[in-house]
Amino acid sequence: MGASRSTTGPFAVKDHSRLIADTEAGAEEGGLKRAVGALDLTALGIGAVIGTGIFVVIGEGIGLAGPAVILSFVLAAVTCVFSALCYAELASSIPVSGSAYTYAYATLGELVAWIIGWDLILEYGVAVAAVAVGWGGNLNEFLDNTFGFALPESIANPPEEGGTVNLPAVVIVACVTFLLVRGVRETAKANFFMVIFKLLILAFFIVVAFATAFSADNLSPFAPEGVNGVVSAAAVIFFAYIGFDAVSTGAEEARQPRRDLPIAIIGSLIICTIVYILVSIAAVGSLDAKALQESEAPLAAALDEGAGISWGASIVALGALVAITSVLLTIFYGQTRIFFAMARDGLMPRNIAKVNPRTGTPAKLTIGLGVFIAALAAFVPLSEIVQLVNIGTLFAFLLVNIGVVILRITHPDMERPFRVPLAWPVPIFPLIGVGLIIYLMQELPAATWWRFGIWLAIGIAFYFLYGRRHSVLQREHRS
Repeated sequence: MGASRSTTGPFAVKDHSRLIADTEAGAEEGGLKRAVGALDLTALGIGAVIGTGIFVVIGEGIGLAGPAVILSFVLAAVTCVFSALCYAELASSIPVSGSAYTYAYATLGELVAWIIGWDLILEYGVAVAAVAVGWGGNLNEFLDNTFGFALPESIANPPEEGGTVNLPAVVIVACVTFLLVRGVRETAKANFFMVIFKLLILAFFIVVAFATAFSADNLSPFAPEGVNGVVSAAAVIFFAYIGFDAVSTGAEEARQPRRDLPIAIIGSLIICTIVYILVSIAAVGSLDAKALQESEAPLAAALDEGAGISWGASIVALGALVAITSVLLTIFYGQTRIFFAMARDGLMPRNIAKVNPRTGTPAKLTIGLGVFIAALAAFVPLSEIVQLVNIGTLFAFLLVNIGVVILRITHPDMERPFRVPLAWPVPIFPLIGVGLIIYLMQELPAATWWRFGIWLAIGIAFYFLYGRRHSVLQREHRS
């Protein structure tokens, strides 16, 4: 089964062969069900990526780059490619739930794995709560555009925005929790249909915009802020691509993980990039940049003011609502699988990782997280801490790029169904990925860094007080 390079202590490494063997043994004892294929996993990636970003963030990008926001989408995609390739290699080589947490355990040791796992718990939890809050806002926008009424502020907004409780956020989290508990097959089917629907909505926007409103005059001046504007917009737009890494959390439920995970990770990123570029071209060509920049719903504005289709706003609002639901489902799914992997390793209470024999899902864990996230979305101000999602994601990407290099050195002969090109003997692609990530991280506000530091300090204290003493790996070495 392999052995750890470090035998004990916080930097003990759980060998990749041991990780795989433990997973296979767990599956025989009633673990997660292998029930999804490459298409389901690709839809999982698309579901996690295409959300409010393309419906809203394009306006902010246009404000920074003008029509050259098209190039910003390309640049942001290129930035993601290096990390996506590294995720694909590690996911195919170590097809185990846990994503960056598991990869860090196999390369950098238990303490680093714990830190990234603790980081991902915050990142995914805050992201799910924030997306649920956004879902409530988009529900009101859809109701207003379509039927001319909206829910009262007292039940539609959290306390920080003049309400009492964000009831729509609680309802959608409860629905998603129920679906996740039902089973991965049901989750994959629901997500697949939502992905198809939102892609059709975006296809509708692209076709209508090009057919009725596109004008080359709207593309001039193309780059009013020059290269700096394009780069600044790319830094904002980068976060519209976050989510493809959620595919790797489904490793233990994939029927052929070594083949399907790389296809899904890279495939979902390619599809999302093509869609984003086409949407951005259609938007900036349909309405002048200033009008798009000033609109809170730029795609709806492009159809309404540019194409003269007033009912297009309702169509786009519905598409945004479905897109957000899909993101909520997939990100929440990813969080439960990371938490599951950490609990199975003993770093969290192991009893919460028990898989329900009927549904094949960690039901107790999923319900517990659902209650916590619903409360967070209903009552807690998220406007500030949501920035932690950005730094958490970048930190995970950083360790995954480094992990590829370390495994190439320590296990040069391990089976790698997918290999990052230009990664050996000089790890060019992973090093480029590291450089781009560090550049984006140093652009984040200081407040984000100190909040992140406080959260990690709490996590390190928890590890030494609980995780290290209950770690399965550490207990084996002590016995």
